[in-house]
Amino acid sequence: MNRIAFALFFLVLSTALGAQQKLPDSEAKEQVGEILDRLNQYAHTTDFDSYFSLFADQSTFVGTDATEVWNKQEFMEYARPHFKKGKAWSFTSLKRNIVVSHDTRYAWFNELLSTQMLLCRGSGILEKINGTWQIRQYVLSMTIPNEVVSQVVEGKKALEEPLIENLNQKTH
Repeated sequence: MNRIAFALFFLVLSTALGAQQKLPDSEAKEQVGEILDRLNQYAHTTDFDSYFSLFADQSTFVGTDATEVWNKQEFMEYARPHFKKGKAWSFTSLKRNIVVSHDTRYAWFNELLSTQMLLCRGSGILEKINGTWQIRQYVLSMTIPNEVVSQVVEGKKALEEPLIENLNQKTH
């Protein structure tokens, strides 16, 4: 009888723990979504301190320009004049995907954004640090419809070919 009772107890406990693992995943996704919504809100309202409080101290921002790969401090220096003018950027999430690691410590996201540049994609990684979700990496990309790729390539050729040459010289 003890074995049966133990087996039932173990089964109930395992089922309960399994069910609890699903709940934190959905809660984590909701929390991450709220962080991303606040990020967009703080940029729109030019709340510099609140905006950058969402980034981990050791974080990276990758912008739409090939030269825009900044740590948090560099990104703050770039953004400060925009926020001070009262005109940062205004992004609205149109479609968002969030994946959370099994231990709910990390979350990956990608989202389609409505911006002053029309459609863009935001993607990145958040880490739960001391119980708080913080952005470790944020990548902003412009979308380019396949039908106009050749026109876009032609338009950026004069600006990016010298950069490509310079980067090739550094790697060889």
